[in-house]
Amino acid sequence: MNLTLKVWRQQNAQTKGKLETYQVADISPDMSFLEMLDVLNQQLIVKGDDPVAYDNDCREGICGMCSLYINGRAHGPQTEATVCQLHMRSFKDGDSIVVEPWRAKAFPVIKDLVVDRSAFDRIIQAGGFVSTKTGSAPDGNALPIRKDLADKSMDAAACIGCGACVASCKNASAMLFVSAKISQLALLPQGQPERDKRALSMVRAMDKEGFGNCTNEGECEAECPKGIKMSNIARLFREYYRSTITYEEDVIQA
Repeated sequence: MNLTLKVWRQQNAQTKGKLETYQVADISPDMSFLEMLDVLNQQLIVKGDDPVAYDNDCREGICGMCSLYINGRAHGPQTEATVCQLHMRSFKDGDSIVVEPWRAKAFPVIKDLVVDRSAFDRIIQAGGFVSTKTGSAPDGNALPIRKDLADKSMDAAACIGCGACVASCKNASAMLFVSAKISQLALLPQGQPERDKRALSMVRAMDKEGFGNCTNEGECEAECPKGIKMSNIARLFREYYRSTITYEEDVIQA
């Protein structure tokens, strides 16, 4: 396959970026998209040019690092897949492919296709944890949990924090991410000690980072590589209003 790549190049958040055009040849349809970018970078290095900076880690669809906008879609044209799971057979010989970083105020560009997603880390630090000392893994039947709740919690826990929900939302809302992290804990007994303050703390942290609000258009669910459902956002609102009633304001401020 011979392809034309239009790749966003930007030195840092303070400089202007632009799309640069590159040609790559003899690309195998069995390559992943990231392997194709590796080929591009090898060409650039041989020429003495600066390689394209992009995030990657596990290349198994787990880490959430390979966050790219490809032809106007988060993670590319394949549904419920990350960029490292996207293979070049999804494209045709001669195609022109536009590759860009996430676009959100809360995700400033570090370089080229790499953005700073530490805002997600700060939201998790605000309340996405449990204080229960669980010790080693107990017997599965030692703590009875309704199967429907366990299934919903596990589905929410599948979120890898890639940021596709933010990138695909016109408001750059992080509510799908936050609701998934709140849901996975709120549905389990281990998450109950912090339940009264968790949603309040995490929503305030989300607003502080500059993410937008949800307008229920569903782009986040459609582009989520792990299929996180918007029903979690409804649960987030319930947990948030519960927190505003049950948790003392002066404790939050302390």
